[in-house]
Amino acid sequence: MKINKLLLTALAGSLFFVSCSDDDSGNNTASGAYDNGMIILNQGNFGRGNASVSFLSNDMVLENNIFEGVNPGRILGDTGQDIGFEDDKAYIILNVSNTIEIVNRYTFAHIGTISGLENPRYITFRNNKAYVTNWGDGEVATDDYVAIIDLATNTITTEIPVAEGPERIIEENGKLYVAHKGGYGYGNSITVINANTNSVVTTIPVGDVPNSLEEENGKLYVLSEGLPSWASTETAGRLSVINLSNNTVTATLNFTGNAHPSNLVIEDNKIYFTEGSDVYSMALNATAIPSEPIFTTTQQSIYGVSAFAVKDGRIYVGDARDNNSNGRVYVHSLNGTLQDTFTVGLIPSGFYFND
Repeated sequence: MKINKLLLTALAGSLFFVSCSDDDSGNNTASGAYDNGMIILNQGNFGRGNASVSFLSNDMVLENNIFEGVNPGRILGDTGQDIGFEDDKAYIILNVSNTIEIVNRYTFAHIGTISGLENPRYITFRNNKAYVTNWGDGEVATDDYVAIIDLATNTITTEIPVAEGPERIIEENGKLYVAHKGGYGYGNSITVINANTNSVVTTIPVGDVPNSLEEENGKLYVLSEGLPSWASTETAGRLSVINLSNNTVTATLNFTGNAHPSNLVIEDNKIYFTEGSDVYSMALNATAIPSEPIFTTTQQSIYGVSAFAVKDGRIYVGDARDNNSNGRVYVHSLNGTLQDTFTVGLIPSGFYFND
């Protein structure tokens, strides 16, 4: 559920549409073998309980609905938000269900369910613990937190209060870095948490509405999309580079005009991101945002990339289409040549390599 308060009404309206399966592809007989490929989380419709998971093997064979296929009679849940891998397990966050479903990451056999969360968003791990960002009540700005889960018992042991709208979270050298996209509002900071003491160390200002972050060589790269056109004042996106040894911003690259980038990925010393229908790349040490994309996806009628990944010479682009028809995944070469097209579940929202 990657929305802000002003989009909630529009999204809620979509609940009155019946999801379509106008086309389908891939094997729907569960194989139970999901290594050496990419797990695709399909968010499903908000409030409809139709999240699903697809698997695309490294040799480009697709299998849809793998959770239900491996676990007959069990429904994944409402609004797939994120998946985290730890050891041989996959933890699937269901935002509206307020649960995490645990499966074997290679067979997708169901292991257990973690309950007691409130508007959970993203997950990371350290020392047999999971750390999950939670919005709490979306209408309340002061009840957001990071939940600490003991993976030995799958129970919530601690809640660390944080600023409104915690989203992406990563762990590095005993520190947790939390991007505050803002929930139903608009955030512009990174919270740093000491994972040994469960205490907030500092807050780092970044651009408006940080939506993705990556760590590389002791630096944290934070991509902010900027305030949208319907905010009181629209702002453009920004790329912030943070030195993790002292938590200071060492470089700031501003986007021009009213560009609203998203989907930051670092692969082979290059930064990749999307803006609207376009896919861009730049050197890791670049001092300016590129003016021209590698390629555009308008020929596939994509006007907002719903999921994005780059690995092993391939660029993967997810398309939610009209949010009520089965989504698509397009596979491109690094220069933008379209190589494959796949039909997956409703609203593909995340790609997770399971090698």
